[in-house]
Amino acid sequence: MSVIIRTQNVKKSFPLPGREPIEVLKGVDFEAENGQLTILKGRSGSGKTTLLNILSMLDEPTSGKLIISDVDTSSMSMSNKEKMRRKDIGFVFQSVALVPIMSAYENVDFALRLSGYEGDRDRRIKEVLSIVGLEKRMHHMPSQMSGGEQQRVAIARAVSHRPKIIFADEPTGALDTATGLVVIKLFKELIERENITIVMTTHDPNLMDWGDSVYEMEDGELSHVK
Repeated sequence: MSVIIRTQNVKKSFPLPGREPIEVLKGVDFEAENGQLTILKGRSGSGKTTLLNILSMLDEPTSGKLIISDVDTSSMSMSNKEKMRRKDIGFVFQSVALVPIMSAYENVDFALRLSGYEGDRDRRIKEVLSIVGLEKRMHHMPSQMSGGEQQRVAIARAVSHRPKIIFADEPTGALDTATGLVVIKLFKELIERENITIVMTTHDPNLMDWGDSVYEMEDGELSHVK
């Protein structure tokens, strides 16, 4: 296996009016290997979402380095970072964030258009919706779907443009345990089938055994537990 994303002594502080800045990340060293499911666990407020935002270049560290595919992102222009996010990265959120006035098919198509996907969009949309088991629901609206089905559409959308890495922030947080396990099993299948890397946050201890690698975040400090 090769390391696809890593950090070196990443720190993140947020300013507070009239007070010292609050240090949310305290020198984090992290690695995720290509083709694996890496889990970041930790309580709410531990700093795991802040780290995920930095790993996915949605936010910048106060200091330290983020290296993706052997490229130091601190040396990249903002436009090249945006291009990497659009082409090489997919996102899955707890809130699913589907466009409510678009069907499952249209939500995936919208993501493909935004990414600049150059292949056969219709074929790819049907392929990824079939992978997540929703080929018969592709023309349904989000309001006509269960929470688990909506999350599977979100996963299909995230993987549709063939990214290298998917970042998932509490993707099972709004789901019951059984439905959450369906999502994790789907992640494992996608890693094998699509040759992608998935980094996800969770506070659910029932999911830890599914991670190829597990980190724990506590009070802004990261430890490798598996």
